[in-house]
Amino acid sequence: MHASVCGEQVRITLMEARPAGLTLKQLTVATGLSAHHVRKGLNYIKDTAALEHLTPLTYTRKDGYRFPPDPADWIAYELAQLSVEFNRINRLITAVIAPHAAAHPDKFAQLALEQISGIKAGLAMVVMAGGR
Repeated sequence: MHASVCGEQVRITLMEARPAGLTLKQLTVATGLSAHHVRKGLNYIKDTAALEHLTPLTYTRKDGYRFPPDPADWIAYELAQLSVEFNRINRLITAVIAPHAAAHPDKFAQLALEQISGIKAGLAMVVMAGGR
């Protein structure tokens, strides 16, 4: 089954459940799709449909997947995701790139360290601005 078909079925189901969310298991029951096809549909929504329909998709353990109507929910989800990415990038720098650059200061290591540090700084600014 094509990703766009799965995505549209999942999107419609989530819109019908709105503002509530649905777990993966609930989505499989509600759509009649397998877990594989629901995941395929969710990925399609993340990659394409959310922007096309201007409906941000969020996920929490408590609420499952959903299209929350309140922009405050979108911001809270975005900040949580940005914080996770900030921590992942910070660990990439401290565990891999910085030791590489210190042990073998080649051009690649230096460029990678500079670029990833820039991304880290940008994420930190967004997370701090959102936490006001």
